[in-house]
Amino acid sequence: MIVIVKPDATAAQLEQLLGRIRELGLTPMVSQGAERTVVGLIGDERLVSDGVLESLPAVEQVMPILKPYKLVSREFKKTDSIVEVRGIPFGGPEIQVIAGPCSVETAEQMRKAAEAVRAAGCRLMRGGAFKPRTSPYTFQGVGDEGLDFFREAADAYDLPIVTELMDVRKIDVFLEKKVDVIQIGTRNMQNFDLLKEVGRLNVPVILKRGMSATIKEWLMAAEYIAAHGNHRIIFAERGIRTFETQYRNVLDVTAIPVLKKETHLPVIVDPSHAGGKAALVAPLAKAAIAAGADGLLIESHPCPEEAWCDADQALSPEQLTQLMGELRRVAEAIGRTL
Repeated sequence: MIVIVKPDATAAQLEQLLGRIRELGLTPMVSQGAERTVVGLIGDERLVSDGVLESLPAVEQVMPILKPYKLVSREFKKTDSIVEVRGIPFGGPEIQVIAGPCSVETAEQMRKAAEAVRAAGCRLMRGGAFKPRTSPYTFQGVGDEGLDFFREAADAYDLPIVTELMDVRKIDVFLEKKVDVIQIGTRNMQNFDLLKEVGRLNVPVILKRGMSATIKEWLMAAEYIAAHGNHRIIFAERGIRTFETQYRNVLDVTAIPVLKKETHLPVIVDPSHAGGKAALVAPLAKAAIAAGADGLLIESHPCPEEAWCDADQALSPEQLTQLMGELRRVAEAIGRTL
């Protein structure tokens, strides 16, 4: 259930509304847009009898939300939400590209990677200090020291950092290192305890789609984060598992417009993990932009053939620069910028 607040409602009237909602045993979640303020009700809506809220002076309309996901739905907020990362917007006319290596390896590797990311025109940098791998015998990441390598390299080029959180016990370290965007990877999309904890943070979250997750399951995972207070959520499509074995994953381009219809939150795409080969990254990235994606996650490495993780899908600095030029033309063709 959501409550549409009158445009001329006073602060005192709004507080009266929020107090009444709490008295009924529900939690109010306020979303303030440019033209309208909307209040979502979290809890057992059966506690709200007909007319109990409509009579309050702040209330214009009370509407039931039929979707099981409330706060992330279009019914809760009709206009697109902009998630800002140090002033860089996700959503709206400007498309963002996050580039960098799959994994943090050394301080020198990260310095070279950051230099290439900035030179290509990307505004954020990605890199994994902790790596979830299918085999327990493959490289698992450098760990805490890797965050130091990453932070130092990115700061030298004024790049906000995006890195994956796998364990709630590392949250304090992530906050100490001032990680700009926390990524929840595909294997943790339904790690509900982890989702609840990042929901309590005031840090943007990229939520990757589970490799076999439906759109509804993905939206419900985001609802866990939003229900605990953090509405700074960015969806990331990274390909799903099907019967096809010719390439790594199947990029679900259809998910982009479907999500745009279902949620007000921004949607980005990871073409690197979808294709699994460097040659596939450019066409998949272009398709994602053409379909309406708000950004891209692209793997790049100073020397891809020497990468410790996912070497086949990493772009070289030269390939990344070339791709950025091609993506700008695609963005311009659909009336957006990059």
